[in-house]
This record gives sequence, structure tokens and C-alpha cells, in this order.
Amino acid sequence: MITGPANAAPDSPQRNRPQWDDLPVPDDTANLRQGPDLHEQCLGLLPLIGVWRGTGEVVYPTIDGPFHFGQQLVFAHDGRPFVSYEARAWLLDEDGKVIRPAARETGFWRPQPDGSLEVLIAHATGIIEVWFGEKGDLRSWQIETDAVMRTPSAKEVVGAKRLYGLVNQGDLAYVDERAMQGQPMQPHMSALLQRVAG
Repeated sequence: MITGPANAAPDSPQRNRPQWDDLPVPDDTANLRQGPDLHEQCLGLLPLIGVWRGTGEVVYPTIDGPFHFGQQLVFAHDGRPFVSYEARAWLLDEDGKVIRPAARETGFWRPQPDGSLEVLIAHATGIIEVWFGEKGDLRSWQIETDAVMRTPSAKEVVGAKRLYGLVNQGDLAYVDERAMQGQPMQPHMSALLQRVAG
């Protein structure tokens, strides 16, 4: 049985992503207490469903960093066998004040009947990635790119790996490694996020 994290925001069980009540079909929900039931095929992603916020760091040999950023991730569903995903980030100064909006990505996590995972992610910077992962354990999910496509104006990215995991009795942490701009696969981003809704 999965229980709520001890360190989640006290009102997170009552919060959800903004809802559109006039949609003629079920809207996505980031709160398992509201909306349609989670599809059986998505049960391996159940702990991720929610809205997460926190901070992280971005580094890479081709940038002047490290830079600190704030981020919000939303994992939501509409009852079908996939989970919608959205990530928004903003750069922070040394005092934690917002400098400007930063990376943004959106996509779908598609659990398969055998427990494996297909993930599609599109970045606002002109990159689209197809990821695959093996069956998770309700505490961690590891995915790796199978294909990376990019527009002519996008940075060269040839591959990436991500590891998401629940830590500290319910926080969500992740590490993103990238091979890009002529560099070998190496750490690029990491963050620690707390549940704020769901």
C-alpha cells in the first residue's frame, strides 16, 4: 500500500492542476482523489502523479555554470493508459530570486503491458526525444533515449539518460545526463522536488 509522503505540503491532497470543467471529455488530473481512475497499466507510475516543485542545478562543459534553477513538474492522467508530463523551469540567482524563465518540456509517459516504459518528450528548444525504460519498482524510474530529433536551430543532442527516484520519505529527485555539443554522456541537470498537489 502506498501512503502519502510525510513531508508533502499539508494541503497537497486537496490541490490539483487547474481544471477545465467545460471540457466534453475528462480533463487531466494530477490528484488521484479527483477525476477518473488511474488506468491499470499506469499503476507503476502512481507515485509520480501530482504537481512537484523544487530547485536544482544545471552544469555542462559548454556552459558557464553551474546555474541554479527552480522547477515545476506535473504528472497527470485522464484515465487512459498514459500519463501526461509537463516541466517548467526558471533560473535563480545566488539568493534564490527568479532571474527569468528557463527550460520547458512536455510529453507523455506510456507504460506498456510488460511493465516497460515509453516516454515522448518535446522541448521548447526544438528537440524531440523518444525514451525507453525497463520496469520500475514504484520508487525509481530510469529511462534512456532511443532517438533524438532536432530542428536546424536546436543544439546538438545525441543521447540522454534520466533517473527519477523517491527520496526523503516522499520527495522526487532526478538526474539528467546528456551527450551533446560534441561532449560525451555526463551529468547535466539534477533537482530535488516536493509534492505541492496530488
